[in-house]
Amino acid sequence: MNFDLEELKKNHKTSYLANEYERLLSEEKKINDMVAEDESMKELAVEELQNITFQKEGLERQIEEMQKSEKEEEEFPNEIILEVRAGAGGDEASLFAYELAHMYELYAEAKGWSSKTLNESMNEVGGYKEASFEIRGKDVYKLLRYETGVHRVQRIPATEKNGRIHTSTASVAILPLRKKSKIEINPADIDMEYSRAGGAGGQNVNKVETAVRLIHKPTGIDVRCTTERNQLGNREQAMIILMAKLQVLKDEEEAKKYSADRKGQIGTGDRSEKIRTYNFPQDRVTDHRIRQSWSNIPGIMSGKIDKILDAMSSGVVGEAEDEE
Repeated sequence: MNFDLEELKKNHKTSYLANEYERLLSEEKKINDMVAEDESMKELAVEELQNITFQKEGLERQIEEMQKSEKEEEEFPNEIILEVRAGAGGDEASLFAYELAHMYELYAEAKGWSSKTLNESMNEVGGYKEASFEIRGKDVYKLLRYETGVHRVQRIPATEKNGRIHTSTASVAILPLRKKSKIEINPADIDMEYSRAGGAGGQNVNKVETAVRLIHKPTGIDVRCTTERNQLGNREQAMIILMAKLQVLKDEEEAKKYSADRKGQIGTGDRSEKIRTYNFPQDRVTDHRIRQSWSNIPGIMSGKIDKILDAMSSGVVGEAEDEE
């Protein structure tokens, strides 16, 4: 057995197993010491030593399964931050950003995941300039990890009098929240701002400055959190998101160095990469990385994206033409 019992004791999931294994080792040693002093006890000790060995093997299997599960959860955590941001296209882009966020919320609801709004900045037409959500649930990162990138919509806006098709974009970022982050942040590298949290059109304006914005000076990354009712809660939540963003930045840099060796890589995972087009007039959604298309946009926008996500996970490249 190559387990570090002291390390296993520090983990609440494996501490009981480690303590039990240590107890069996102690019993085993006592019996072996007893046999060493008195050879006549050897026959009596055989059955007991076999029983201890059987119990140890059972504990070893449990520890291995627990470690495997933890390793998988570290690679594919069950908690993410989902960000949407309007891109090119003015009001139409913000409305599309809102629809994308709603699509993911409905999908999360269907999966039985929990979701919470962390921050939302809306414009006058009811669209999102930007918004972020915390989503928790089994396999959430494993299923949504390929959604990062630029999503493009082609449709005729409700305000378009001449029936022209407009193209707009919104970006999506999926940030995994890993339990074991190696990111260390120097407090001197952070600027902190406080403001009042308010809704669209001045609704539900908080009279106390509870909203928190963190700016990481070395990278220029900024995070805003408004969902909690006090500064401390929003500051803690914003720090979690900031660490997740810095971890993703670090992962992206490492991925670029070793991109040729990465298995299962689809695209770059860069939020500047155009990954998917939602063509409403043709009722077609096309993912440009695997060149596959799907119909039934109304269903897809209502959260029925299982087929798309399954195709992304399999990584099978299809025959669909890339739309320019």
